Amino acid sequence: MMEGNELTLISSVVVWSIAKREAICGSPAAGLNVGNATTVLFSKCWDEMFVTAGNGTIRVWELDLPNRKIWPTECQTGQMKRIVMSITMAADDSFFFLGTTTGDILKMNPRTKLLADTGPAKDKFSLGVSAIKCLKMGGLLVGSGAGLLVFCRSPSYKPIKKIQLQGGITSITPRGEGHQFFVGTEESHIYRVNFTDFKETLITTCHFEAIQDIVFPFGTAELFATCAKKDIRVWHTLSNRELLRITVPNMTCHGIDFMRDGKSIISAWDDGRIRAFAPETGRLIYVINNAHRIGVTAIATTSDCKRVISGGGEGEVRVWQIGCQTQKLEEALKEHKSSVSCIRVKNNNEECVTASTDGTCIIWDLVRLRRNQMILANTLFQCVCYHPEEFQIITSGTDRKIAYWEVFDGSVIRELEGSLSGSVNGMDITQEGVHFVTGGNDHLVKVWDYNEGEVTHVGVGHSGNITGIRISPGNQYIISVSADGAILRWKCPFSS
Repeated sequence: MMEGNELTLISSVVVWSIAKREAICGSPAAGLNVGNATTVLFSKCWDEMFVTAGNGTIRVWELDLPNRKIWPTECQTGQMKRIVMSITMAADDSFFFLGTTTGDILKMNPRTKLLADTGPAKDKFSLGVSAIKCLKMGGLLVGSGAGLLVFCRSPSYKPIKKIQLQGGITSITPRGEGHQFFVGTEESHIYRVNFTDFKETLITTCHFEAIQDIVFPFGTAELFATCAKKDIRVWHTLSNRELLRITVPNMTCHGIDFMRDGKSIISAWDDGRIRAFAPETGRLIYVINNAHRIGVTAIATTSDCKRVISGGGEGEVRVWQIGCQTQKLEEALKEHKSSVSCIRVKNNNEECVTASTDGTCIIWDLVRLRRNQMILANTLFQCVCYHPEEFQIITSGTDRKIAYWEVFDGSVIRELEGSLSGSVNGMDITQEGVHFVTGGNDHLVKVWDYNEGEVTHVGVGHSGNITGIRISPGNQYIISVSADGAILRWKCPFSS
């Protein structure tokens, strides 16, 4: 939002002095007969002039600082009515350019407040001009909502150079004279482009939908996998690089787990299928069709790689036998009344615990394939963990309480206040059982001392609801994921 000399800051149209930390003056951003102003741009040469634009309004503002006044002038565009998406100013303030939802560009003179030219006449930019930047050497970089990046000049605005990127373009930032620039897209890609060859290099990626699950392979912190909407992605932990992307179009992946041998990623999908992929290549290994009626909502694997345990939207827990060529339903356990949100398997593979939004957690005997114990609470359970010694479990959910339970008889041992606001959605415990971590709708990562039941550290950084959290094998990192597509890596405050 700030360009040039950083003396003033605009909020709607109130002008603030940064030095004095006070408002100087204000004015309505647009006239009564037009829509809202949505973009703002400072003059390149003069601190006392800026431009606002939006739905049917383009205004040049001049500040009269000694008298604490602000004077807007509406720009004239004749019969042309446009909604402005993006705005840029020439280096010498001679003109400013506006990108519109219609896919054309308006060139305005800030002194006369008149339209200088408009274009392109044909082949307008599909899905609007969502980003626009003037280059010092002349010409414009234009980004469209359809992901097309173009270099062009007034008055024809015909593409001189162009490339197609993935996702609608949201921002363009030049370096220096514009010999190189960075481009951001709606699909969370950041590209670096060299002006001369006009070729893109992908430098950063991330999810652009809510992340549903995160998991490390057994015994290694080098990699981890996440899933969000149609994508499963494998990441290199230290470099934050995306190593692999597996996409199933028009589906949503609710949960993932690595088989202990590292040969497959098992995934739970909303079309009722369980899909297994190779973690190096992303090749589909097998599909279990009709695994659950109302989508597969949770998944876990046993350490001997012989079984997969899945939970569904209808509340069923199903145990699958996984052979070299076959996947066979061993048992369907019908106790939960609502969707299964989390499954954890005991280390010896003889027992597992499932958490459900019906207010129950059930401990299942995986040898005799029946219920061992049921835990009841007035909450939608979102997460559950075994203490490594496996005679206790900890749970949390929408009532914000963290509860410790006795596995043997299902009795509650203690309850802690997990969060002051909003559900606790993710939880993980160290291999030693000394610490555990939680994250939820308060956007905070919390590290707890298991025996004391007290928060020892708090991580502030997420801007969305935390949906999942894991401690890396070896206790070096904590990885948390959230509903805005963010993945945050934290250094563990405790040593293993």
